[in-house]
Amino acid sequence: MSAASKGELAARVLLGLLWLLQHLPLAVQAALGRGLGRLLYTLARGRRRVAFRNVQLCLPELDEAARRRLVREHFGWLARSLLERGLLWYAPTSRLKKLIQVEGDVAFAQRSAKPVMWLVPHFVALDVAGVATQLFQGRKVASIYQAQSNPVFDDAMRRGRLRFGLGEVYARSERALPLVRAIRRGAAFFNLPDMDFGARDAAFVPFFGVPAATLLAPARMARALGMAVQPVLAEILPGGAGYRVRFLPPWEDFPGDDDLAAATRMNRWIEEEIRRNPAQYLWVHKRFKTRPPGEAGFYG
Repeated sequence: MSAASKGELAARVLLGLLWLLQHLPLAVQAALGRGLGRLLYTLARGRRRVAFRNVQLCLPELDEAARRRLVREHFGWLARSLLERGLLWYAPTSRLKKLIQVEGDVAFAQRSAKPVMWLVPHFVALDVAGVATQLFQGRKVASIYQAQSNPVFDDAMRRGRLRFGLGEVYARSERALPLVRAIRRGAAFFNLPDMDFGARDAAFVPFFGVPAATLLAPARMARALGMAVQPVLAEILPGGAGYRVRFLPPWEDFPGDDDLAAATRMNRWIEEEIRRNPAQYLWVHKRFKTRPPGEAGFYG
């Protein structure tokens, strides 16, 4: 059996396991996720080091013991988000509607005369926000995703995100034109603004005081297409309590005419939300991977 075939078989086994686990009560899945998180914290040394470094850079007021507690807790939430992906991909819509609490103006995009951009930073419940945008309002939802190298897992991810009938997904490797066309047809754009994709089309903007390669595309797209911008946050609630997705008031005077100022405002807002719920931010991502010319890297 080739390496590719073995990878596809392993993906099918994993997806079968996720399908089975999603039948369990959420409290049981949560307990399993916390256990998996303890295991990942021990075994995933590379990602653990990235998380420690990020927390050290962003929250320098924490001492070593507090950083360790935060990263350990983060791995528990991260593992829950991975394990409960099966719930989002396979559970009946009626069950998901009971588990997901929405707060704020969830129907803003449906009513808006302007195209709408949701700004959704990378907290671990990000995929729950994606489900909420399709279950609690009626406008089409366009999003970008990172295509997976394993075709079986890539197909499962696409199916899971499209199964509610309102989604349109575009691989990050594709050109932007299909996405723009979808927005012009009336789709709201589910935008993930806080990852490091290199220096291209980005500027070094402070993130917790550290220069971070920050995409200028959200401001430029909002301006070019005349979009209203609404921030959205998702979080996992303890035990079997479910999830909360907050649709915050649309931003006034955004993006303005200054891309750098808009990116700075966006980063400051994300900082505020991280301080509100630090353990559920995606600390394992190399947010500071791209450095200004001549500056040494942070991750070794």
